[in-house]
Amino acid sequence: MKLFPKLLLTLAATVLLTAAALAEPKLGLQTWTCRNMTFEQVVDFAVKHHIKYLQCISKHMDPAAPAAETLAKKAILDKHGLVCYSFGVNGTSMDKEKNRKLFEFAKLMGIKVIVVEPKNMAEWDNLEELVKEYDIKLAIHNHGKGSAYGDPETVKAVFAKRDRRIGACIDIGHVSGAGHDVAEIFRQYDGRVYDLHLKDKKVEKADGKDVVLDVDIGTGISNYKGLFAELKKSKWDGVMAIETDNAGFAKEPTEFVEKAAKFFKANVK
Repeated sequence: MKLFPKLLLTLAATVLLTAAALAEPKLGLQTWTCRNMTFEQVVDFAVKHHIKYLQCISKHMDPAAPAAETLAKKAILDKHGLVCYSFGVNGTSMDKEKNRKLFEFAKLMGIKVIVVEPKNMAEWDNLEELVKEYDIKLAIHNHGKGSAYGDPETVKAVFAKRDRRIGACIDIGHVSGAGHDVAEIFRQYDGRVYDLHLKDKKVEKADGKDVVLDVDIGTGISNYKGLFAELKKSKWDGVMAIETDNAGFAKEPTEFVEKAAKFFKANVK
């Protein structure tokens, strides 16, 4: 009988260690990186590179497609052990019923996060209603300086007025290219980061102006050291989806993705 308490302690320790191991970021692929490929080619590419989690653009998984088409593609993903965990960046509108199609698609796919970038702030009223109705999160995507959510203060202003299921999809490259420290922005968003785009940028001068360029992840200006420390500290377990805006990388993304996966694995430990 004396062995029983020890066994319980061993089991408890195993559970805790397993939970800790699971509470870390997962590697994904934003299929914008494979924008020159068909859906079937993206599936083959993800399988080849052992990337389970896909965030699909509408070219590959269209929220407006008939349900039969969506389910057929989901069956292909399931067959290969892949998960379309999110999709976007999606357009939204003042028409609530048009926006409802995004949520119906997410429900059909079992998706819990939709990535959006509403240009009209008035859209948030009907989007928030849909968030509450479907219990599906929205993640605000940011592009670069001068875009709708290029300033993190704009994102935080939305957070202040809205349901906590409305959070952020931080595009690491764009945040950094706009002059912000991504680790600090992650902290400021206070638990409302629901997705991360694994991207890097550098800034060069051309004719006296700043030009922001896409580079291999880990070779640019993004504060990845600080970000990974924040992710570990907060036990963030979402997906970091490899993405590039570089047309050259996208033309043949194999080397870019392999380098990104290697960087991710080296830093997520």
